[in-house]
Amino acid sequence: MIRPQEIGYADELLADGTVHRRYEGGLEEWRSRTPGRPHLVSWHDNRGGSGTDELLGNRVIKRTLADGTAGYARDIGYGRTVWARGERVTVNRSSFGGRMGVLLAGLGVAALAVTAAHLPPLSMTPEEEEALRRQQAQSQVSSGSGGDGGVGDSGGDGDSGDDGWETGWDDEDAWSDDDFG
Repeated sequence: MIRPQEIGYADELLADGTVHRRYEGGLEEWRSRTPGRPHLVSWHDNRGGSGTDELLGNRVIKRTLADGTAGYARDIGYGRTVWARGERVTVNRSSFGGRMGVLLAGLGVAALAVTAAHLPPLSMTPEEEEALRRQQAQSQVSSGSGGDGGVGDSGGDGDSGDDGWETGWDDEDAWSDDDFG
């Protein structure tokens, strides 16, 4: 089991429909969905960084920075997202699932530790990414979430988070309580 650095954050839905995310440690991001692409979130931060986060499928998130470099993360449920090779995990402290995950981890529930199965890929080929996009699109169709389908983080429902990506963005203008880890 891996014990990554934990970085909490809280989201605030703004009047214009964007999200202001505040991380512990002072980093802040302003996040907005890309029109017509419900699985793509554009962001910029208070340190001059910017880019996009894209839900590919199989709970894998691709973060592309403005300079074109990309990295991957994986949503592992309870409002937690593992980044890099497990060096850090972001935890949504504003969602029920995130708070539940922190509580359970505090009680020593071993299932909330990060295992090798939770780690995101180090790299992916364009073909592998496209296969995950197709998988994500198929899961949207089979789950019956309709239309542009929900893209949220698993933190919203408090369970293991297996259906978290399919809930949260069913309405084109609605944000879940935490989008893309």
